[in-house]
Amino acid sequence: MFVKQLSVFIENREGRLEQVTRVLADENVNILSLSMADTTEYGVLRMIVSDPEKARATLCAEGFSAMLTDVLAVRLEDRVGELHRMTHILCALGLNVEYMYALASSGKRAMIVKASDGEAAAKAVTDGGLALYGNEEMCR
Repeated sequence: MFVKQLSVFIENREGRLEQVTRVLADENVNILSLSMADTTEYGVLRMIVSDPEKARATLCAEGFSAMLTDVLAVRLEDRVGELHRMTHILCALGLNVEYMYALASSGKRAMIVKASDGEAAAKAVTDGGLALYGNEEMCR
């Protein structure tokens, strides 16, 4: 029901993003989707990767602060109103979307969603007729 998201905290300076991507490439970890948010000094790089445990361990060994978080990968069709359908389902139950970003990789389309209550959000979207990718299916 959930997928593992890799979050990496990096200094907002030249070359740090390249270092993260180099470590992952050297370990043969594929980045399926990512989102980057920054402040003046630090950034949070959120990613769905092919091997989240290996990626986290490798980045930590290289001195990065990295953690795994359970998020939803909600399958959405490529048609008008699908994103609204998902947000309406969550809003109707009073669930907050803390953040989300798109994933389009290897024929998979999804919105990666971190909701205020992941279990309730997963139940709501599936009860509402939407499907979720699981971690193994996402990382194939």
